[in-house]
Amino acid sequence: MADYDSIAQSFQQTCAFPFRWHSEAYTYLNLIGPVQGLSILDLACGDGIYSRHFKSQGAARVVGVDISAAMIDLARSQQPDLEIEYYVADVAHLEKIANFDLVVASYLLNHAADACTLGQMARAIAENLKPGGKFISVNNHLEQDPASYDRCLTYNYRKQADLPLEDGRPIHLTFYLPDGSNFTITDYYLSQATYEQAFAQAGFQSLEWCYPQVSAAGIEEFGQDYWQDFLRYPPIILLKCQL
Repeated sequence: MADYDSIAQSFQQTCAFPFRWHSEAYTYLNLIGPVQGLSILDLACGDGIYSRHFKSQGAARVVGVDISAAMIDLARSQQPDLEIEYYVADVAHLEKIANFDLVVASYLLNHAADACTLGQMARAIAENLKPGGKFISVNNHLEQDPASYDRCLTYNYRKQADLPLEDGRPIHLTFYLPDGSNFTITDYYLSQATYEQAFAQAGFQSLEWCYPQVSAAGIEEFGQDYWQDFLRYPPIILLKCQL
């Protein structure tokens, strides 16, 4: 996994990539739905971009957690009037904070290098949910066909991995920024069956895989052809789980 303390400012710049807003956020926020009055735990919150959105949309309580102190510093520096709580913590070892209505996560689970770590994350998520509560996450699509990895270049990043893909195999994502610089994050392949087993063992009653969509505004601005590979070979995927 990348040292996010050293790339916090660079990673924040990826929020300007078209797919981050017109597909990732569009699909993620539609899947989450209205948040007014809810208590929300935002895991791998990064610079707090989604935490701020939830609070501005009327969430009663929002708590953001990230393993990177530099990311949390960025989050705390933006819109402090929103009164969001932020904590530095490793989700795999996260203690109970409260019983939340909703737990969400952005590119968290793909950092689990093995089934044990994924199971620890799933149990921490369940521990912080009310009975019947939901967990919704956006994730690197680990089952994306490696033959289509180069298609991600259209969207300002590239995936690389040694084949064959098997549990624990590193997947390297290199992001290319407008100033010509780049940085790399390492995720780990775990099969969808491994994910489903981990969440079932943590007490979740259901797990649904959801593919990304693209907003009408994104299609209008960039054209249907621009999004063709993103939709045909989706590099991201979303999970919806319920206790």
